[in-house]
Amino acid sequence: MNKSAITPMPEYFDRYINQVPDDLELVPAIQKSILDIYQLDKEKISSLGDAVYAPGKWTIKQILLHIADTERVFIYRALRFARKDSTPVQSFDENLFAENSAVGERTLESLLDELVALRQSSLAFYKNLSNEQLLATGHSHNSEMSVLALGFTIVGHQLHHFKLIEDLYFPLLNAQ
Repeated sequence: MNKSAITPMPEYFDRYINQVPDDLELVPAIQKSILDIYQLDKEKISSLGDAVYAPGKWTIKQILLHIADTERVFIYRALRFARKDSTPVQSFDENLFAENSAVGERTLESLLDELVALRQSSLAFYKNLSNEQLLATGHSHNSEMSVLALGFTIVGHQLHHFKLIEDLYFPLLNAQ
């Protein structure tokens, strides 16, 4: 299924969903997102260390763990919605997660390995959903959201952050 099947389109998360090319169906989009992780320029990322483009912004390692943490939350929501659990899900505080992540003790390799393993697990989950399950909805972040929309949000969220890394972090290497 592709993005055109998403109904309703969640207002806040459409910013991520719209990052995914229109011609990609969800499973191939997830597969491509795994390749995108492998294609990250690890040398550039390592060279940046803990540099940030502005005060109060996250390091690249924090961003990578944020992508993984957010995916875990979204997959949990998708599982509940796919299984017809109509209990509204709570939001989460991404900054609290980041503050308590101990990401400074992690290596770049461990973060990338975790992100790939998590994405492969998400791929297995989505590959085995029926169309009915993909279109199932629940309430998340004060809006109705489908399992399909959550899948595209996961992919688009990564695209969003990888673009920020490319546009705002990698130029820091030229300034050094």
